[in-house]
Amino acid sequence: MDLETGVNQNRVKKESWKTILTLAYQSLGVVYGDLSTSPLYVYKSTFAEDITHSESNEEIYGVLSFVFWTLTLVPLLKYVFIVLKADDNGEGGTFALYSLLCRHAKVNSLPSCQLADEDLSSYKKDNIISPAPTTFGATLKSTLERHRVLQRFLLILALIGACMVIGDGILTPALSGMTIVNSAPKPRFELQRLHPNFLSNVEVPLTCVILIALFALQHYGTHRVGFLFAPVVIIWLMCISAIGVYNIIKWDRHVYRALSPYYMYKFLKKTQRGGWMSLGGILLCITGSEAMFADLGHFSQLSIQIAFTFMVYPSLILAYMGQAAYLSQHHVIESDSYGIGFYVSVPEILRLPVLVIAILAAVVGSQAIITGTFSIIKQCSSLGCFPRVKIVNTSSKIHGQIYIPEINWTLMLLCLAVTIGFRDTKRMGNASGLAVITVMLVTTCLMSLVIVLCWRKSVLLALCFVIFFGTIEALYFSASLIKFLEGAWVPIVMAFAFMIVMCIWHYGSLKKYEFDVQNKVSVEWLLSLGPSLGIVRVRGIGLIHTELVSGIPAIFSHFVTNLPAFHQVLVFLCVKSVPVPHVKHEERFLVGHIGPREYRIYRCIVRYGYRDAHKDDSEFENDLVCSIAEFIRTGKMGLNVNGEDLRKDFEDLTVVGTPSTHLSGVQLCEDEDVSAELVGTSERKEILSPRVTKPKKRVRFVIPESPKIDRSAQEELRELMEAREAGIAYILGHSYVRAKQGSSLFKKIAINFGYDFLRRNSRPPTYTLSVPHASTLEVGMVYNV
Repeated sequence: MDLETGVNQNRVKKESWKTILTLAYQSLGVVYGDLSTSPLYVYKSTFAEDITHSESNEEIYGVLSFVFWTLTLVPLLKYVFIVLKADDNGEGGTFALYSLLCRHAKVNSLPSCQLADEDLSSYKKDNIISPAPTTFGATLKSTLERHRVLQRFLLILALIGACMVIGDGILTPALSGMTIVNSAPKPRFELQRLHPNFLSNVEVPLTCVILIALFALQHYGTHRVGFLFAPVVIIWLMCISAIGVYNIIKWDRHVYRALSPYYMYKFLKKTQRGGWMSLGGILLCITGSEAMFADLGHFSQLSIQIAFTFMVYPSLILAYMGQAAYLSQHHVIESDSYGIGFYVSVPEILRLPVLVIAILAAVVGSQAIITGTFSIIKQCSSLGCFPRVKIVNTSSKIHGQIYIPEINWTLMLLCLAVTIGFRDTKRMGNASGLAVITVMLVTTCLMSLVIVLCWRKSVLLALCFVIFFGTIEALYFSASLIKFLEGAWVPIVMAFAFMIVMCIWHYGSLKKYEFDVQNKVSVEWLLSLGPSLGIVRVRGIGLIHTELVSGIPAIFSHFVTNLPAFHQVLVFLCVKSVPVPHVKHEERFLVGHIGPREYRIYRCIVRYGYRDAHKDDSEFENDLVCSIAEFIRTGKMGLNVNGEDLRKDFEDLTVVGTPSTHLSGVQLCEDEDVSAELVGTSERKEILSPRVTKPKKRVRFVIPESPKIDRSAQEELRELMEAREAGIAYILGHSYVRAKQGSSLFKKIAINFGYDFLRRNSRPPTYTLSVPHASTLEVGMVYNV
């Protein structure tokens, strides 16, 4: 028996390691495409203008030393061994850090937060009870919770990181495409002799063609070729490392001495201001490092660590050392086609095959950053900081792989504009470098807060982290910012534009929700109408969509006073996002009565994480009805989730999972032909609606025989079943938000023009996409905020 147990444990262990290694293999094709292609343009960008390659080799050795230590300290030490541990239930990225801080310090920007959200299993990381906070940590937490200015600053900091990621999604494909075309081996044609600028004039159109093809293929999704991308990156890494070893052996076997930090001192001492400005080119060696953290949700922490430490990192170091070894013996580059670039160090016979592999690797790198841009925009939209867009899940198996058509074509147009406007890799490199280092600075700042508030570590440790890595990144940031007029202005302008859109949308959405809260109808008013609500109740379910998590929306009183009849079952439905990546199906629904049971009025709150895919089809309708039926059957009395007096609101909510999570509970079945009432078994019985004369789809609830349910609950279930069979009507409110009289000029511009423009040009809420028009009732209402 013990032997069998041991064998099973070993097999599980082997399977787990097999899974980890498989994920590490796949991560090479998704995460490291951008980082692995950086040798194509680092040396070329560094030696573009600010410094020259001299006979003493102090410049090339100094650059190699900077590249080595930058790769070692930032991607390896900071991201692989520290930042990856700050995951949000397996998810990474700027918004994952912000989400962690929101939950631990209660600085959530979402207005519809509830106390019940804190009971989610994923709300507290790994369900571990943290040690008592330090004195400084407790003071910092209370300070953040008291001051709205600090909360807004934290949100703006996270949005800056998100905007720079979007900017990187525009600049990286343009830089990769232009670098390949610009640095590729160029054959000499007869036309080239007659027109010397012929090839340079073709570079931009050819780059544009590559970019258009790249963005046109995005709708197929990464999953279709994702597993095939990994061999491309592996071949590329093996190729550049082999060429690096060849160049080291042939040209300079002592190039390893340049890894000493002393060469960085000699480099800066000789080049001074020019060397400092050239750091913007050296910075490009770590482009794509943020992807290790941003794409953490697709893989695992250990798989990303293994792939970088044992494959990517040594290959890149060998590649940069090989290029430096070659350049240390070649101080005058005769070929204008290459300059101090990557292909000049590649043996002549291998240049064409290497070019083909480089093109494929660059496409992989661009694909990864574009997918990351889609992901960050989805997170922003889920947290109420970006207008609603169409989100297409391109894979039913791999979570998080999405496609956003509007963003895809916007990125393509901006990418083409950057390519046509710059026409060279130098200014593109300056722009990309500033975007990359800004995201890293934001991550460093947020990580220092995570260390104190979430990890409950000493403030001294957080200070050491932010001072050590912040100093390194601030040095590169200053070198990139000094080239503001030489291309670095582009990511700043792009980030500013996206920031305006995000802030206006968030501000307008917040004001709209505040108006709803201030004008909601009291439950006492509802009770005064009586069970019939003062009108005729007809068969069917009325779904009233609202953003409120408590109280009666003002638009409902408008319905009651203007409509002669209403449905026998009313459901106030709120679909909201919570600051966690995923909400388990067992915790998806919060269901409760509004008023006494005989009113047949329910509140249902559907909770999604910022990475969850929203359901918007008939399956969601069945899940909703089943969750209400299960709530009726169990008769559970939940807690008042808003922390208010129960006698005041007359409602409490219970956590109910989807039907797939309570197979022993109520299940809904639809039959085309039901001839007679079925007899229940000893374990389960069925409640059917009364038969009708004309054939139609019949609805029935299959409920467990035990425990017994009382007569009033059975009657309530029968009415719900009859209402579901009669059909569901969707009551949607159209809001027209306007700034009230006496508002400031800024508020009028932001609400009347900015928010109104974004609202009219954004997608409708997810739940309206599949709503049949024949079952929809829309009512407009003006919001003076």
